[in-house]
Amino acid sequence: MRASSPDLSRLELLRPPLWAIPHADAADHAACRAAIRTGSRSFFAASALLPPSIRRPAYGLYAFCRLSDDAVDDVAESGRRPAVARLRMRLDRACEGRPCDAPADRALADIVSDHAIPQALPAALIEGLAWDADGRRYETLADLTAYAARVAASVGAMMTLVMGVRDPDVLARACDLGIAMQFTNIARDVGEDARAGRLYLPRSWLREAGIDPDAFLCAPAFTPALGGVVARLLAAAELLYARSESGIAGLPPACRPAIRAARLIYAEIGREVERAGYDSVSRRARVDGRRKLALLARALVSTDDRAALRETPLPEILFLIEAVAALPSMAPRIPPWWNVPAQVAQVLDLVETLREREALGRAPAPS
Repeated sequence: MRASSPDLSRLELLRPPLWAIPHADAADHAACRAAIRTGSRSFFAASALLPPSIRRPAYGLYAFCRLSDDAVDDVAESGRRPAVARLRMRLDRACEGRPCDAPADRALADIVSDHAIPQALPAALIEGLAWDADGRRYETLADLTAYAARVAASVGAMMTLVMGVRDPDVLARACDLGIAMQFTNIARDVGEDARAGRLYLPRSWLREAGIDPDAFLCAPAFTPALGGVVARLLAAAELLYARSESGIAGLPPACRPAIRAARLIYAEIGREVERAGYDSVSRRARVDGRRKLALLARALVSTDDRAALRETPLPEILFLIEAVAALPSMAPRIPPWWNVPAQVAQVLDLVETLREREALGRAPAPS
């Protein structure tokens, strides 16, 4: 009866999709916030300047990214490839609206649907983590940029979509910022990474400086030659920080201070490395709380400049921009308040979905 009624068939088109019903609850959002507060202090500090409507999905997004990174880093080498496989399964389920039983998974399921985030973006992050699991090394700066595009530019692009911006030029500048931050992280963590058997500095640069990459990994030690390589990577990061500035003006005004703060805080990490003589083997550069507060205050002063917005995107990030262009934003078709039959159908749909969830229970936690 219902399916044959033309009036009700038309109502089907007005119903919100089932994914419009949130998966994550208040406890899940609180867990995501706690994960970021302890796992990424620089981002947490900058996120304080985001409007609440953007801050919540930003915490969920970064919580899933942090969970993914830890899932690969915090296991023995033999368990890294299986960990990547599990992450891909979890991403598939989140994008299908059937998230695994974890706060970050449920938050991600809501985020990708609410903001029309193509699966290719979080999948790029997991691909970069798969490169980590394989112990991949990077011969040139272009090779390293391809890695940073996956583990960092993808996150910048997703954050831009969360803020409601899909302009390809703004996305390109967000990717520049993500790659610059990743280069800064690599420059800061040279010693820590080497002691864990990881090397991200371009191998060709090391050899040009007279450093044998394999010998350095066997016995990590700071030398002026190594400092020169670290300085070279930070210089590459500075160029990208400068390129990224123009993209901030393309964001909603309420979001600009937070992104500007993130840019300033991460760039300051690089300056701390510089102040230490580029020695990131025997020490790890940090920006103290007082300096972060000063940078947060500085971020509130608008210095937006769109002059360089249309600079040619880095070739390594084009696949991210193309993925966004292939999935335009589609706002859910919600019936107007006066359309009572459609509103009733919407409520019935919600009741049916909640009953299904109660019967099935949440998906089992990943092993």
